[in-house]
Amino acid sequence: MTDTPRDPEIRLAVASDTAAVKAVTDAAYHHYIERIGVVPQPMEADHAADIAAGRVFVTGEPVSGLVVVEAYEDHLFLDSIAVHPDAHGQGVGRRLLAFVDAHARALGLPEVRLYTNAMMWENQKLYPKYGYELTERRVDGEYDRLLYRKQLAP
Repeated sequence: MTDTPRDPEIRLAVASDTAAVKAVTDAAYHHYIERIGVVPQPMEADHAADIAAGRVFVTGEPVSGLVVVEAYEDHLFLDSIAVHPDAHGQGVGRRLLAFVDAHARALGLPEVRLYTNAMMWENQKLYPKYGYELTERRVDGEYDRLLYRKQLAP
């Protein structure tokens, strides 16, 4: 990847972070299993492969939050964001979302896209607060997804 935005508390994950990335992701998403009736996709991700591909950024020592992103020609896809429940209310998620915006800008990308499960209703309030607009609802097999985008000012 090109120039990574500077946030001294957010860094590119390395192979030794794999167990922590899995632990934080599982802790952040586990409570949704009962609600949505399936294991959330971030819990089933190949964390080692995502880290090896340079797609995972982490914060905290020990790791308390992370984002998984993927750059496309016209947008940055926010594949997942996870904050350990012990770190809720400390601004970790807000800093990670700001980092994603800055990372997209550094890559010269005009927008960030993401999707969330329709049953994760907290996100339907959260993402619009950070400038995301709902663009589509899509049912893919077991997953009922809401697609969001955030257009970034140049």
